[in-house]
Amino acid sequence: MIFRRRDPAPLKNRVREFVSPRKGFWRGWDYIGKRIRRLPDSPHRIALGFACGALASFSPFFGFHFFVAAGFAWVVRANILASLFGTIVGNPLTFPLISATSLWLGRWMLGHNEDGSDFEAITAAFAAAFNDIWSTTKSWFGYGPSMLDGLGNFFDTVFLPYLIGGIGPGLLAGLASYVILGPIVAAYQERRRKKILATQEKQRRAAEAKIKIYTARDGVGGDRA
Repeated sequence: MIFRRRDPAPLKNRVREFVSPRKGFWRGWDYIGKRIRRLPDSPHRIALGFACGALASFSPFFGFHFFVAAGFAWVVRANILASLFGTIVGNPLTFPLISATSLWLGRWMLGHNEDGSDFEAITAAFAAAFNDIWSTTKSWFGYGPSMLDGLGNFFDTVFLPYLIGGIGPGLLAGLASYVILGPIVAAYQERRRKKILATQEKQRRAAEAKIKIYTARDGVGGDRA
């Protein structure tokens, strides 16, 4: 494959690069910002799509945030591609705060008293849930015991509180994204429109100047004849 490393980097290096890129997160954010501003759609639909992605980042459907964001965008008729970009709100730097806040708020709203709302406890709970899902799936074919009891406990103490608690902060993040991004996209599109019109006007004037020159030359040639 073109531009692919001949010798793959060690796993620990790839993990470190994902968590803390050598060139910084700003370069990635700058690239995403430029791509969003250049999307061929109205500022409202683009900003609303990004807001859908931000909201999806607060859901406990890890690994499916793209699909959740696209679903939200489809329902509200927002820009689906912008919604995929919006999931960048959930990243290695923000997930510890997002998950801890969402789970703590959800447990408080449901009246639960369980401990373990820190990011390490949450990731361990999701990892155990995935293992229980795999074990339960194998048990359907006669391999090992079912782990439905563990999944039920995970749903009651982690997944459901996370889902409910993430709605409020997710809506706030989506609203903030919409309010901030909408005017930025509108200003960029207006500036780009004016630039295109100025270029077209410049080309029109240049074409008219060439026509005048050719006309003058033909007129001089005709007088001589």
